[in-house]
Formats: sequence, C-alpha cells, structure tokens
Amino acid sequence: MKKWLGCLAVCMALLVPGLGQAGDVQKDKEMVSTMEEVVVTAGRVKEKKKEITSNITIIDEEEIKISSATDLGDLLAEKGVGHIQKYPGTSTAIGIRGFRTDATGVDLAGHVLILLNGRRAGTGNLAKIMTKNIERVEIIRGPASVQYGSAAMGGVINVITRQGKDKPTAFVEGRLGSYDYEEGSVGFSGKYKAFDFSGSFTRDSRDDYDTAEGDDYRNTGYDEKENASLNLGFEFLPKNHIRLIYNYFDADEVGDPYYLSQNDLDNYTDNSLESIDFIYNGETSDGLLSWKARYFYGEDEYKWCDPTWAYSYEKDTDHQGAQGQVSLHWKDSIITGGFDWVNYDIDSSSTPKESEYDNPAYFILAKTKLFDRFIITGGLRYDDYEVDMKEDGGKEDDDNLSSNFGVAYLVTDYLKVRANYGEAFKMPTAEQLAGDYVTFISYLGNPDLDPEKSETYECGLDLTYASANLSFTYFYTDFDDKIQVYTLPSSVQSYKNIGGATIEGFEGEISFDIGNFFDWEFEIRPYGNIVYLTEYEDDETDEDLLYTEDINASWGIIFSDMKGLSANLNFAYTGEKDIEDYENYVWGVPVEVIKKGGFTVANFTISKKILDFDRYGGVTLKGEVLNIFDKDYEYVKGYPMPGRSFFIGMRYDY
Repeated sequence: MKKWLGCLAVCMALLVPGLGQAGDVQKDKEMVSTMEEVVVTAGRVKEKKKEITSNITIIDEEEIKISSATDLGDLLAEKGVGHIQKYPGTSTAIGIRGFRTDATGVDLAGHVLILLNGRRAGTGNLAKIMTKNIERVEIIRGPASVQYGSAAMGGVINVITRQGKDKPTAFVEGRLGSYDYEEGSVGFSGKYKAFDFSGSFTRDSRDDYDTAEGDDYRNTGYDEKENASLNLGFEFLPKNHIRLIYNYFDADEVGDPYYLSQNDLDNYTDNSLESIDFIYNGETSDGLLSWKARYFYGEDEYKWCDPTWAYSYEKDTDHQGAQGQVSLHWKDSIITGGFDWVNYDIDSSSTPKESEYDNPAYFILAKTKLFDRFIITGGLRYDDYEVDMKEDGGKEDDDNLSSNFGVAYLVTDYLKVRANYGEAFKMPTAEQLAGDYVTFISYLGNPDLDPEKSETYECGLDLTYASANLSFTYFYTDFDDKIQVYTLPSSVQSYKNIGGATIEGFEGEISFDIGNFFDWEFEIRPYGNIVYLTEYEDDETDEDLLYTEDINASWGIIFSDMKGLSANLNFAYTGEKDIEDYENYVWGVPVEVIKKGGFTVANFTISKKILDFDRYGGVTLKGEVLNIFDKDYEYVKGYPMPGRSFFIGMRYDY
C-alpha cells in the first residue's frame, strides 16, 4: 500500500496545477522540446521521449563533446547518474537505484545492464567503452527486463555509436596532459548517396599519477590503450538498410597498484573488448510494418599478472547472439514481437575452468495512444536459460516470465505525467546453479535456485517549456530472492535464495537556458541532477545496503557563444555510504563495516575555434582542468584518484 500511496500522492500533486493550465498552451515555434527527442531503447523501436512511460535520461553528442570524460565510466560519474566504483586503471562499475554492474566487469553477474546499440555489450566494465565515436547515451532508470532480459534491474545504459550524416567530414586530434598523458585520434563521418559511414581510432598512454595529498601513487599508469569504432550502413532499397558496426578496445600493461597503503609496484592487467554486429532494418513503404534482424559476436578478455611470483590469471568470455523483431504500426498503436538469443562461453585459467550459458527469449511489447493525450504501454517476456559447467559441474536450466505496464498523460504539449510498474530479474550464474568444484574450499551449486527478482513502482513528470527542462520521479522497489552463500553441514559452500531489500527514492533533473530565454546570441545554461534514496534497507538485517550512497548529484553551467567558443564547469557529489573495510582486513576476523564520507569533484573544460579555413575546415583548441580544487577523494577506500590535472588538445576538422 505504501508504494501505491506514494505514487498517487506525487501524481496528484503534479497533475492538479497542470490541469489548470491545459487550456492556456502557447504555440511558440521557437520552443524546442527535448520530449520530441527520438529514443530507441525503451520500447525497442523509435519513439518520441514524450511518449515513454518510464524515466529516461539522454546524454547527447554535444554534452559528450564538451565533457572531460574519455570513457563511459567517467561520463556517468560526471553526470551524477548513480554509484561509481572506480579503481586506478581500467575498472569502473556503475550503480543505479541501489543496484550496480559487477565490479569485476562480468556482464552476467550484474544488476545494471550495459548495451551497445541495443544489444548486450558483454561487459559491465564501463572503462572499456570509450566516448570518441558515441552519438548519445540513453539511460532507462529502473527495470527493463521485459525489453532486454536478465540484469536490467536497476537500469539500462544504451551506448549508441555515431551514424554518418550529411557531407563527409574528417578530424585529427592530439592531447597532452599531466602525468605525461599523450593521446592521438583520427576519425571520419558522413554520407554519400546510399552509403553512410562513421569511425574513429584513438591511442593514449599515461605514467603514474600523484594524489591530491602529494603521494606518488606508483603503478597507476599504463603503457597503451587503443580504441576503434566503425559504423557502416547501406540503403539498398527505400527504408531498407544493412549495417555493420565494429567496436574495439585494448589496454596493455595497465598498472594494478593495490591499496595506496600497500602499494604494489609491478602487478598489471591486460584488458580487451571486441565485437562486430550485422544488422538489417526494414520498413514497408506505408510504414505499416517495420522489422529488424541482428547477429553479433564479441570477445571480452582479461589477464592479471604478478611478475614477482610468476603468476597470471586469465579469463576469456566469448559472447554471441541474435535478435529478431517485427512491429505493427497501426494508427496510434505499436505492437512489437520478437526473440532474443545470447550465448556466453567462459574460459578461465583457474577453477572453475569453463562454463557456458545459453538464453533464448521471446517478448511482446505494445503501446497505444488514446485521444491524442493518454498513452498506455505493456509487455511480457519469457526467458529460458541453460548453464553447463563442463568439467567443474553439470547442466541445469531455469526460466522466468517478466511483465511491465505503464501509463502517461500529456497534460499539455509541454507537460507529461507518468506512472510505471515493472518486473526485473537476474539469473543465477553457472557456478551458483550447477557448479561442483574445489579451489581452497569446496563449492556446490544449487539447482533449485530461483532468479533474483524485483518489482518497481514509479511515477513522475517531464516538463519542457521555453528554455526550461524539468524531470522528477518517485520510485519504490521491492527486491526478493537474493542469492547468498551459505555453508552446508559438510563444510561445503553452496547458494540459496534468502532475503531481499527495499529501495525508495527520488530522481530529478533540471536545466534552464538563460541565453535563449532572454533571446541573447549565446547559450548560458545552468543544470542540475540528483538521485536521493530515502530508503535502501536490507529486509533481513534492517541495515542500510552496503556500497549505496544516499545522494548522488551533479550541477554546473554550460556556456557557448555559438561561434566556436564553449565551456563547461561541472561539480559531481558522491554521498556517504557504508562499506566493508577490506583495506584493514585481518585474516580470520569479520570484516568491519565503516562509514565512508562523501566528496565533491569539480572539472572545467573550455574549447575555442582558433582558425577557420572556410571550405577547408578549422582548428579548435581545448583545455581541461580536472579536480580543480585538488580534492583528495576515492570512489573505493584505499584507491585515491589523481590530484589536480591539466590537459590541452588541438583538433582539426575538415
């Protein structure tokens, strides 16, 4: 009852003022509504943001360009999307609404799902996804298992590769910075007749960094990181496209320094992520039917080395999959049905050595608009999955049925109120379901495990009027069947469904373009984002969930003179949280739970077009100051981030 009363109270409070203004809508042709933005993640087909019943955040290309972030993890940290768990090197996890991706980057073990162009990325490590050739990032906050399956519990982050448009362009860019940072990039984009193309390649390196306290944090640099992205398309018939998308990331000898207090000087990791997609999109000439077919293949590789002890650990994950869907567009309704299939083959140099996961799924999604104002959405998904532990266990299978339902009402052309209910799940891993192996202790899977599940209720509003944008959401999540380790009478470790959690809170976004409001010839836009959890409690212990902040927020101001000068001053606040103090852990003694304090980090970027060659392009100079106030901060206790850092770059665009 609490969740429904909360939603009802918020919706009534938001709806009543809007109804009084419904008859006083001014048609201003200069009013640009972000609710008209097209998104593709929420219903797996192209939809306007104003017709989505869940909470959607979009980070567009201009925001990405002016950001100081070079990878997805830093971008989401700057935007205050949620919990960030970042280590030196190439390891970053993200949390949304009390759930997060797996800290080791294992896609199947997380509770937040990362997508590349609408399919599973095969990793939960955001540091492996670079921003150079990204067109936009779409974030569904809350459950999306009906659309995308397991792990889409706290949210879905869809990274969309840039697609070539207009006349061909190319760029060359170089950057230098603190701690001997060096970066070089090239890229191209455009469209020629029926072909469109976009691509980029970046290589960078960095030495060890210093903390804000002046400590030399050794073994935090890396020899080389490379990132490549390619998106090629061809329209062979009107409204029928084939597309090839290739993504590549490779990082060699990335320092693995351990805690600063126990600084390791020679351990390192090698990380790579590579994938290729083949996509066919089609549509009838009258737009009545549309369809999509996709096959993708990828490989995620991780290697950890300890030269002192001549020891290494390797883990390779091959993932492949297919998607097929058909949509019927009839008047103001859309019905989409289809299937997903993913297969993971995991090889490890230690026990358990090999496992396989196979998951076919079938879904149906529907949306209708009534009276041009009232929107209803719903969906069902059935997942069937089988795991095979090869030589370290057996075979087991399970299934899951998920549903969602949402409504939205367009009070005016610029105000929408919405409510949504969604179920989500995370499947047991192969080890949890079918394992039978020994490391330094024995593990035995439990074939009777159920998937972890959640139910989320949410409501909110989206407002876009003249120069102002506002979004507000209340949510309540009931998480059940949490899988935990327990000890059998035989001293063997196994798994069972026990306990759950209650998570409740608010999300808000606001921005206001002062320049546009006063009809100035430049943009000056303050903005702010906040996530505030009013409750995040373990149902069994009544204690706050570990590694979960009460508040994550970001705010700042963007300036642009529309003639080549732009700047962004950004502040990101990470709140307090309870953590386990592994830095001071003593063998045989229970890990102490402590309170980790909050912190604010400020970054500043500025760019200016300094040369304009008309038909032959131009040169832009960009400067960055990261951690402006030299704040001593750490996302993970014992792993401090760099002190104040400076970067300068030059880019030629043709």
